[in-house]
Amino acid sequence: MDKEKSILIVGAGVFGLSTALELSRRGYTDITVLDRHTPPVPDGSSVDVSRIIRPDYADKFYARMGIEALHGWQKDFSQFFHRSGLLCAQSGREFGNEYLKEARDNLEKLGDGLDLWTFVGEEATKRYPGIHGDLSQTSGYVNLDAGWANAAESIRHLANLCKDAGVKFLSGEHGTVTELVSEKSTDRTTIRGLRTADGDIVNAGMVILATGAWTPHLLKSGNRFLSTGQPVGYMQLTPEEAAEMQGSPVMINLSTGWFAFPPIPGDHLLKMARHGYGFETTHASEPSRYSAPSLSSQHDYLPRDAEQALRDGLALFLPKFKDRAFSKPKLCWYTDTPKGDFIVDYHPEYMNLFVATGGSGHAFKFLPILGRYVADNFEGTASEEQRKKWAWSESAEPIMPGDGSRGGPERRVLTKEEQACLF
Repeated sequence: MDKEKSILIVGAGVFGLSTALELSRRGYTDITVLDRHTPPVPDGSSVDVSRIIRPDYADKFYARMGIEALHGWQKDFSQFFHRSGLLCAQSGREFGNEYLKEARDNLEKLGDGLDLWTFVGEEATKRYPGIHGDLSQTSGYVNLDAGWANAAESIRHLANLCKDAGVKFLSGEHGTVTELVSEKSTDRTTIRGLRTADGDIVNAGMVILATGAWTPHLLKSGNRFLSTGQPVGYMQLTPEEAAEMQGSPVMINLSTGWFAFPPIPGDHLLKMARHGYGFETTHASEPSRYSAPSLSSQHDYLPRDAEQALRDGLALFLPKFKDRAFSKPKLCWYTDTPKGDFIVDYHPEYMNLFVATGGSGHAFKFLPILGRYVADNFEGTASEEQRKKWAWSESAEPIMPGDGSRGGPERRVLTKEEQACLF
């Protein structure tokens, strides 16, 4: 591939920025990242105060990636990483959750000395008194080497590394891509440019779409991926309450999908969310409709059942906070694929379109290494296992079972009234 050909990367999240940096390190000289906002993008799924960093996967491919990424957080991004530990719980005193069992087995086989501690019932709250709920009917394990990272600051640092490497950025209306301007030949289509919100067309050599949950606005995907909103809530704690939780791990209940972080240092914010099947929106697009977040701003809003799910999680783990008002509720947007695998591949209908998306709520943790994996697919040097796992495959059935790590109720479409509150 001509390394002087222009590469336009749409999306300044973890996929776009990590790919831009790695390609620049491999000698590509004309790389531009376009986004509505300068990174960290305020409504992207790669930002916010915290993201879980874990190698705990039932799939060996991602477990190996996760261990490699954890080393990257410990070394190259250590200023953003907090080794709090990750408590993985399930309902019932008998350790029966298949995902958790396989994840623990993978860590024991691949983990190279990772520190794991298995618990039943009250053992967890005795070790971590900041978790003051009744966990007597739960079990699980703690990965003491896992933790969380400040996502927004990590992305800001990654963007600065890109700028230092010569990557150019377009934002505002001139960075807001509204259309792939293409020319169709006998067999495939060529994208000659990207139309932006100011009406201009940015000429394209190669286009990489790293647009996450916003991808359906630009590209039809069938059922290869689906944008879903996941509930997130923040509560303000007092300094004294935050101090009581000092030393607590990130906690997740695999039976319900609920998870929470230890309070953010300095801000004393308690953040919780649900890693579940999510909510769909509806946008008209002939001949079908699709789910995606709005291109404009999104209001602070949670459906009633989503808010109740967050409070139910608090009632089990942190009951003293279960009735406290949220200082900020919102939906975080996933790009879900049928099995939770990323989509990192050339689009078969275009001559010059490469897609890097489908994070499925678990891509951010790979920030230190993700660009290298994406660039390997881009250059055609990735392993056969990786190419097949991340391929632009045939359109799947609309059911999205995920990778086995989700919890909670089935996915549902937001009502018109709920969408009116959101957008």
